[in-house]
Amino acid sequence: MTTEGRIPWCRSLLARLVRFTGRTLWAEWHSIVVDPVRRLMHRGLSGLLLGFVAAFGVVFFHDIAQHPLGARWVEWLGGVRADLPLWLSLLRTPVSLYVPALDLPVWAGITQLFLAFALAEVALGRGRTLAIAYATTVAGTLTARVMIALGPGWWGFGLPHAYGQVLDTGPSAAVVGLFTYLAVVRRAPVVFSLTGGSMVWESVAVPNLAGREHLIAVGSAILLGLLHGHRPGLQARLRSLLRIRERGFASAEPSMMPVPAPKEPSVMPVPASQEAPAIPAPASEGPPVVPTPAPSPPVPAQAAAERSQGAAMTSLER
Repeated sequence: MTTEGRIPWCRSLLARLVRFTGRTLWAEWHSIVVDPVRRLMHRGLSGLLLGFVAAFGVVFFHDIAQHPLGARWVEWLGGVRADLPLWLSLLRTPVSLYVPALDLPVWAGITQLFLAFALAEVALGRGRTLAIAYATTVAGTLTARVMIALGPGWWGFGLPHAYGQVLDTGPSAAVVGLFTYLAVVRRAPVVFSLTGGSMVWESVAVPNLAGREHLIAVGSAILLGLLHGHRPGLQARLRSLLRIRERGFASAEPSMMPVPAPKEPSVMPVPASQEAPAIPAPASEGPPVVPTPAPSPPVPAQAAAERSQGAAMTSLER
């Protein structure tokens, strides 16, 4: 290809790239900004409840932690460490979302916290927002426990056991998980680059426990976002697998043929006139009574002859 032929090809490629970028940014602007603002205008300030609660909770626990007694209460209610029992860590995890982290400024993170919870509540709903925030936080906490249990090594996956005593609190994992989930569901590459890319850079620049947990939160949010909308299909596949398994169990069981019950001998009913009379028990005194046999029923021929004779006698008498 000559130089004169390359110039139109580069121009067409650049024009396509510009059009694609413009369409992507326009669609992301509508899905991340315009659509949530319309929903917020329809719902009112009640759609920002989770954002206000999250921001107020962080400020409240930050002020309490400034006093020695308050710091003890905050650590007792929401302090999560890897050396604690698992049930206790899971019990403190919901409160730990509102406990400020040690190495992060409180007032700088409140804006991100409010935007994450408010935007997620308007776009996803209150229940799903809480579920995504809690799931990403728990995923990071459990994976950190696994890393610390493995110890150093394992191709950089494990962590020293000293990290088990580090206080693991703060809403940063929930914020990162919510933004990533929104970016995947709403097809927002700019938001995804700002959240996921910043977390990757943080984990590389400062390889600490928080950076690892943020990466786990991003990964779990991506997985949940990819599964969004596929719930009916997953339920149908699960039901089909269960049906196939039940059919396999039914075919593996031996077929039990019912055994026919033995037939009882048929007994012909005896007319009441032909039944033998019951013999009464002998009395204590007096001669024995011999029962007289019952007269046999007349034969049809004899009965007809008797009728004819009776008819003749009546005619003669007349």
